[in-house]
Amino acid sequence: MAVRQRRKGIELDPGRGQFTDNQGRLLTGKVIWTPILFPVSLMPEKGNLSQLAALLQTTPDKLAAVWADIKQPTPWQDSVSGNPLQLSPSKVGALSRMKVRGIEALPIVKRYTSGISGSQWLGYVSEQPDTIKGLQAARALLHPLPLNMKVGGAGLERTFDYFLRGGEATEAYVTVDGYKRPIEQIGARITGPDSPYYPLQIKTTINKDIQQSVEKLTEQSKLTEGAIVVLDASNGDIVAMVSRPFYDPEHIDLKGGQWGNRAVKANVPGSIFKTVIAAAALESKVAEPHEQFFCKGDYGKYHLSCWKPEGHGPITFEQGYVNSCNTVFAALGERLTAFQIEETAYRMGIGRSIGWQEKEFLGAVDMKQIDQEEAGTVFGAQKTALGSGVRAQTSIGQRDVLMTPLQAANLVVTLLHDGTVLAPRLVSEIRYANGSLLATLPPHTTVSPGGSISPQTARTLLRWMREVVTEGTGRLLRDHVWELAGKSGTAQVTRNGKPLNDQWFIGYGPVSKPKYAAAVLVQSKKPGAKHQATKLFYDLMDVLAKKLA
Repeated sequence: MAVRQRRKGIELDPGRGQFTDNQGRLLTGKVIWTPILFPVSLMPEKGNLSQLAALLQTTPDKLAAVWADIKQPTPWQDSVSGNPLQLSPSKVGALSRMKVRGIEALPIVKRYTSGISGSQWLGYVSEQPDTIKGLQAARALLHPLPLNMKVGGAGLERTFDYFLRGGEATEAYVTVDGYKRPIEQIGARITGPDSPYYPLQIKTTINKDIQQSVEKLTEQSKLTEGAIVVLDASNGDIVAMVSRPFYDPEHIDLKGGQWGNRAVKANVPGSIFKTVIAAAALESKVAEPHEQFFCKGDYGKYHLSCWKPEGHGPITFEQGYVNSCNTVFAALGERLTAFQIEETAYRMGIGRSIGWQEKEFLGAVDMKQIDQEEAGTVFGAQKTALGSGVRAQTSIGQRDVLMTPLQAANLVVTLLHDGTVLAPRLVSEIRYANGSLLATLPPHTTVSPGGSISPQTARTLLRWMREVVTEGTGRLLRDHVWELAGKSGTAQVTRNGKPLNDQWFIGYGPVSKPKYAAAVLVQSKKPGAKHQATKLFYDLMDVLAKKLA
């Protein structure tokens, strides 16, 4: 501690662990080379000062004024961004060849490099002194943590903070005398970690290329509110997860809310919830696929009507799903009990958290990978008086029904796995700094106490989803390079006193050999607006098909 009190330094790398994508490409921790000024008693000669000023994109007078005033190593700031100036390799070489005392190009680790993005699942870090104090009190740490150390505030930065902390910082410093004056005879020093194991590296299931392409797609589509989730159809891993509006991990506005991940926030699902009702009806045998109903547009009670004003006329249960007939599903809701509806939803991963979790993992207690994940609900807090009107409205995905885009995408994966609910992962493994494996986080299932829906029901619903595209409400997708299947939905919501629609599309492709399952949520559209979610799903599958080409 006495030695540390005689140092004045700058942190080049905080020693926090890094994240990579599923191909091992860094998602955090980009190294940039920046000029570091060290305190000196004499300025460089005029010629050298002019050359340095040109290199640093400033004037000799301004450089001299800033340099004369510093008391510890200080990075030269970019005059436009206000961040440390990033030098190109040629400029790093030029600065090195100048051999000017008191300035060096050194590597600084920049935590986030993408600016604003839709990767809220990654989260952010921030200074949280109270959290640090709590950690020290709870764990009686041998080496006290600095109160200004940044810890995870949200996302994976928060859920994996236990593993990301612990690496030793790398620091450039000068030694000072008792009056805090730099001792030039000792010169500048750099100290860093000597452990081959820390900091750790955490491998995510995210594909960086796909994530960035989906973010770009949302910008091109002018999506302002909503989310897109892409899952690996084989195991439920999260390949891409985008939330709009975007956030900036280096400038968090807690009140603004952009840092919140809409992909794991529960919303009114509308007609995509008919997938659950169809499963409940098939499982409980309250209707057969070819049973005929009659839709005249107005349901005649509970203030319900079909989206088609003139009605569908005679229509079977199967056709009711394919054409999203409210009359058919309101009638099914009246036949089903509240228990049958809620239990089927629970079996299919709705109304409960589904993200990967463990009660204990390498010393971390109640380990949940996905931050902010909401469970959603079927009947809300209301557990009594669930009459036929409530069940009818619930069965078209309105009333109190809430589900997340993650649950919606995983619902498709559940059907693809014959009714078994898989637990989506964001992280697959943790490695030491030297690359050796510390631990894997293997895929999980998350089966409800009530079991699963039958494989036969799951396969029936997959067939119906294909029919949605070939002859139903998803016909826009018929000419895609992949054969696609899915289900559209439009939810009626009220925000700030205004009636609005949230648009959904869930599905998968290609049908013959499913590679990806996805959910698209487009929020706050005017009633009657074109169904942007279906078009966005088409474009999303285009992006994915090209990545595999």
